[in-house]
Amino acid sequence: MSRSTTHENLASSSHASSTSDAAATLPGERLSEDANEESTQKRTTNVSAEEADSDILWVDWDGPKDPLNPKNWTYRKKWAATLVVSSFTFISPVSSSMIAPASEQVARQFGITSTVLIAMTTSVFVLGYAVGPLFLGPLSEIYGRSRVLQFSNLFYLAWNLACGFAQNQSQLIAFRFLAGLGGSAPLSVGGGVLGDTWHPEERGKAIAIYSLAPLLGPVIGPVCGGWIAERSTWRWVFWSTSIVDVAIQISGLFFLKETYAPYLLDQKATGIRKTTDLEKGPYKSVRTVYESSEDRSWQRIFAKALTRPFLMFGQETIVQLLGIYMAFIYGVFYLFLTTMPAIFANVYHQQPGIAGLNYIALGIGLSLASQVNARFMDRIYIHFKKKNGDIGEPEFRLPSMFPGTILLPFGLLLTGWSAEHHLHWIATDIGIACVGAGMILVFQSIQTYVVDAFTLHAASVLSVPVPSPALAAVSCLRSLAGFGFPLFAPVMYQKLGYGKGDTILACLAIGLGCPAPFLLWTYGRRIRMSSKYARKPQTHHNPSGNGSKTEHLQGEIEVKRDQPRQESQAGVQSQNGNGGGLGRDEKEMQREDTLTTGSRR
Repeated sequence: MSRSTTHENLASSSHASSTSDAAATLPGERLSEDANEESTQKRTTNVSAEEADSDILWVDWDGPKDPLNPKNWTYRKKWAATLVVSSFTFISPVSSSMIAPASEQVARQFGITSTVLIAMTTSVFVLGYAVGPLFLGPLSEIYGRSRVLQFSNLFYLAWNLACGFAQNQSQLIAFRFLAGLGGSAPLSVGGGVLGDTWHPEERGKAIAIYSLAPLLGPVIGPVCGGWIAERSTWRWVFWSTSIVDVAIQISGLFFLKETYAPYLLDQKATGIRKTTDLEKGPYKSVRTVYESSEDRSWQRIFAKALTRPFLMFGQETIVQLLGIYMAFIYGVFYLFLTTMPAIFANVYHQQPGIAGLNYIALGIGLSLASQVNARFMDRIYIHFKKKNGDIGEPEFRLPSMFPGTILLPFGLLLTGWSAEHHLHWIATDIGIACVGAGMILVFQSIQTYVVDAFTLHAASVLSVPVPSPALAAVSCLRSLAGFGFPLFAPVMYQKLGYGKGDTILACLAIGLGCPAPFLLWTYGRRIRMSSKYARKPQTHHNPSGNGSKTEHLQGEIEVKRDQPRQESQAGVQSQNGNGGGLGRDEKEMQREDTLTTGSRR
């Protein structure tokens, strides 16, 4: 069986099986600039020189426009996956805060007198967000993102339902923590789905919706929870969210397909092994292009997932700065969620249902700022990219962070002193809205910056992103803050009052936040150049010019790695001593590229 025959048969069968996915594009859909022959020919191979000489059948995508590649999905299919993942990301945080207006009712039934334990019934859910991603992230690399998301959601559903049947405070806290473990999957895996399906120039709107969900969910939850607690019992807080989650789970079964490229190619390789006689053929084994880059055993994946986030936080200045700032923001967010019922009950003497409506102010600030940011985030990125010689930089995600660092402390001061001096409730709500707007602007900016700056590659430009350890480190730290801040908030406000308490938080917001975008805009690229993990500028030989010219591919690395290399016309490649048609000089250049890639890793 010749190599060309194998390629042709496999290519034709793969294209035939995937014709249904290659639907007509919707209005506004476009192919990315990197989906062309020229960019795929520029790819750097991640197969070592030793492996190139062996009789291995390498499995890859069927060219740059393979419809099985999630990057080439139709616009409709991409948005369906994005909305399902955002729904998963929405319903879990709804449960995290929906109990807040009913916490006093829970305390009376179970005889809880400690303010710390009362706050813990709400915030312990977020502690699961800190622990879950450390295990669910690597599981998604082994079993695929869709399976992990859906099974984790079922785990969350079971324990969230059990919370409604809790008979004492210990059971409620334990069940809440377990529900948080299952509910953390969308926060740790959902970002990977967006990275799998969207190109960098298109990713801003998708991330804007995805990152709005975990902040808007905790706002809508208390609005509903306040009326449920007033009209019914706190147990229906959990039962109602479980009913909604069932509907979301059903939508996931129909619209959330697998997106993780190494898993998809592994399934493709498994099909080839079943239909190919390796003993009689020219190839001794079938492997995907990702298997050549590193050990993908479950032991290696878990070891890396459990250690690298903390190593990165200890070694990376950018991760330290943004991680601490995001942790502070997330802590303030959950501090607000747990203390707002007390403000409007004690200061403005409102009933739980009416008091819960004040969460709408927080939602308005989050929604308006997020929508404005979604409209301009990609435009700003493209604008600066064009000014920079069509070279993208992660720092081009930072402009929206500037107003966020100002709105946040302003909102804290306005909220605290309005409540302290018993001003009209609208003044307090305006301050709360400013806090929400500042939070989402900073949150989205940091999220996209970290994704762009620290997206990991399996080996080289060829590889797709896996869940970023930098993002895992930031997420773990922020979840710990979301758990801890509400525990000390009642004591702080009792001792200092709302004015002085929020003034302290505003000063911390100014000290941590205001310098961050200026420092990263000025020195971010220099810091990334010295980083061990961050994506760095690379050079590539320009074939159209003279031999000394190089073109910088910083930013474009991520674009060009989104589509597979096309060294043959089919989705499998054989690289042995006789194949490929490479001369001695070209082979030497390939080996040098491989060594360069290995040293970068």
